[in-house]
Amino acid sequence: MPLAPVALVVGAALLGAVLGWWPLAAWTDRNIRRDPTERMPLRALRAWSAGTTALLFGLLTWRYGLDPVLPALLALAAAGVALSIVDLTEKRLPNAMVFPTLLVVAVLLVPASALTGDWLALAWAAAGSAGMFLFYFVLALISPKAMGMGDVKFGLPLGLPLGWFGWVMWIAGLFGAFLIGGIVAIVALALRRVTLKGSVPFGPSMVAGAMLALLLLAR
Repeated sequence: MPLAPVALVVGAALLGAVLGWWPLAAWTDRNIRRDPTERMPLRALRAWSAGTTALLFGLLTWRYGLDPVLPALLALAAAGVALSIVDLTEKRLPNAMVFPTLLVVAVLLVPASALTGDWLALAWAAAGSAGMFLFYFVLALISPKAMGMGDVKFGLPLGLPLGWFGWVMWIAGLFGAFLIGGIVAIVALALRRVTLKGSVPFGPSMVAGAMLALLLLAR
């Protein structure tokens, strides 16, 4: 597929930086329960939020250009950054963030299907969302300590755009999450950040796996 013009990519990255620095960082900070004295300083939170969101916005726009599905992907990326910060801070993915993300991404996929004329993609998106939820739900039943219900519910919005593109993208996003999660766990063990009985937040790996699939397999 043709890559987007530089000006469009830069504009998207700047938009991501602005959104990440202000509303996204505020939304993230509002959903962190820790005592204010134990929280990440707001300026540091804003820097991480703005930098990561700008990077993802730029990369996704570079790969998809003005494709009608881009707004849904940007919304997922923005929410994914916010949820990852919360998960890294508190090892949880709050419903107050997961379900609005699900709603926004689902709504944005409707005009994407309308503009492309591919209404079947919406059915694939619904199947991808339900399938990812069920997959993680089964894992949570098998190993509750390894997979939390926040991760299970987060599969709903992540599965939507991956499913919208078809089963290859869906599998790639799912496989990518476990590949990245495994690498992160090995590195954390090597650096003694966790023990064999400890756990590493999986939400960021879920986001990274989805983003990696969307970037590498862009049609």
